[in-house]
Formats: sequence, C-alpha cells, structure tokens
Amino acid sequence: MSAAVGKRRTPAAVRVVDPETGPQLFVQESVRQALAKRIEAAHGCRVRLVIVDTLKWVYRSTWEEPGVLKAWVHFMFLGAPRSVLDALVTQLGDEPSEDAERIVGEWTLANHFQIRAKEPVKGKIRTKGEHHDLGRILVELNDVYFGGGLSDLEITWSKRTRPQNGKKRATIKLGSWVRDQRLIRINPVLDAKWVPRYFVSFIVYHELLHHVIPIVKGENGRALHHSPEFLEREREFRVYAKAVAWEQENIDRLLSS
Repeated sequence: MSAAVGKRRTPAAVRVVDPETGPQLFVQESVRQALAKRIEAAHGCRVRLVIVDTLKWVYRSTWEEPGVLKAWVHFMFLGAPRSVLDALVTQLGDEPSEDAERIVGEWTLANHFQIRAKEPVKGKIRTKGEHHDLGRILVELNDVYFGGGLSDLEITWSKRTRPQNGKKRATIKLGSWVRDQRLIRINPVLDAKWVPRYFVSFIVYHELLHHVIPIVKGENGRALHHSPEFLEREREFRVYAKAVAWEQENIDRLLSS
C-alpha cells in the first residue's frame, strides 16, 4: 500500500466541490488546534493557523505582530507522520533547514494528488455506458486499492472515433489522465459486451496511478511517466497478468473497432 494513500481512516479535512461555489474545505477543528499547539511549543509564541486548499504553495508564515506567528498550511499535512510535521514546523519558523525542506518537499511530491484541479472540467461527464459503468468502477477501485482516500476526481467516456476508411488503427489510447482537470478519460471502444469488466477496471486503475504517483526524471533528464514505482504498483492489480494477456490477445480487435 502506498505511503501517500494508505488504509481507510477518517480524513482530517475534506474537499467538497460545489458546482456553483467551487471547492469548499471542511477541517476537523481538533486536528487544526493540535497542529497549532505543536507550532506554538516549538517556537514559543502564539500561533494563528489557517488550513488552506491552495494551488501555488503548500505552506507559508509571517509574524503578524511581535510574538504572534500566522501560518497557512495545506490540508495535505494533516495526519502526516511525526517526521514530516517536525520538518514542517521547522520551516514555518525563522530558521528553516535544508533537511526539513527536503522532507517537506518529498511529502508534497508524494501527496500532489491532493492539490485541487487547476481547471474546470470541459464538456459533459458521461460515466454510464451501454455495458460498463465507469463511476461504479472508480468507486470500487478507490475503495480496494486506495483506502477510499481519493476524492475530487472525475471520470468519463471520451468521444468515439472510428478507424479511417475502415482500416485498422496503428495505435490506440485506451485511457488518459488530464492532470489539470483531475479527469480520467476512457476510450468508448471499451464499452462493448466482448470487453470484460476486469479489463476496463485495469485501464481505470492505470490512470489512477498517474494521479497518485508523481512524474520523475529519468537518467536522461526526461520526464518518466511510468517510473519503477508506477510499474510496481501497476502489478498490484489483482488480475494484472490476466488483463495484460487479454489486451495482447485482443489488440487487433481493439485497433479495428
């Protein structure tokens, strides 16, 4: 189980997206107060702590007045392990350190999926197909593989395209992850009776991994979308071998559909 998305637990903060007002953050006050007291104890001052849901930064602080530190902290840090909280508290004070910055940076990278969408979803969301329900598949995968910890995600069938002149395609993209919109798109070629549900689930699971596992740089400096961690997590899919074998056996039919 990923360190970023682990076993199910009551979240310390929940983002609810309202179509009219946009994202709204609800925070457990007891958790906020506990973190505020931790900062006060470390820096010997009063603290005014605000838990935020920002896009551009995950923490910052300023001396509001002598002896009063005002701090803003992204909700991804609520429930973080002691080592991460200690580093965060250090960074909020007057003597930040490179080691603390590294620890906070690693936690931020591992939890990037909690940063809200930069752009609204464009177009109509369609989860129910003729044969497969993407919404139900997403809920099941979130519960089984991510402890129910993923939220504020959208999934939809993309627009249907056909091979030109009745010829077989050279390639086909079965799914895609639109990071700025937190949106998974699934090729409707998979919404067919002959396509097993476990294979559709595998494609959705693959795109969910793009959501939770950060892009890293390879040895050549280029972005590595399928890192060793990604490939290891992908193999955790309970019928991974069966899904891969099915794709290999049916790739020609997918390319022709």
